[in-house]
Amino acid sequence: MNQDDLFLARTIELARQGSESGAGGPFGAVIVRDGKIIAEGWNGVVASHDPTAHAEIAAIRTACAGQNHFHLTGCTLYTSSEPCPMCLSAAYWARIERIVFANSRAEASAIGFCDDELYSELNCHFSARRIVMEHHPLAGSLEPLERWAANPGRISY
Repeated sequence: MNQDDLFLARTIELARQGSESGAGGPFGAVIVRDGKIIAEGWNGVVASHDPTAHAEIAAIRTACAGQNHFHLTGCTLYTSSEPCPMCLSAAYWARIERIVFANSRAEASAIGFCDDELYSELNCHFSARRIVMEHHPLAGSLEPLERWAANPGRISY
């Protein structure tokens, strides 16, 4: 078994354990740097009553806390299923360099997970989405953005 298979097998075990314990859906994730697992996560949506408690998010949060940094440069995210839009976005924000997954989003959709719907929704203009979104420019609303951009001591992310 190669390294990718070993790390993916761990995500499957986490997915099994998490879902069988009632924590949430059948999803697991690990983050690897230099051939070593630095964080693990499983879906905890049901147990935590938190729709953002996905396996990938849990692993990213744990890895960032353990590395004491909000970027995970040089890391690979292994996950039992193709990341949903939220988790994929978080991987980009964390600067993860590689994602390896076992099950496709089509396979997750076949058992009731709506990732394809979310991917489609994100391609719509905000005015055409199912959730009503309204743009209300407000006088002075750009001021915090401008002050942050002008601050030479800001920490970019």
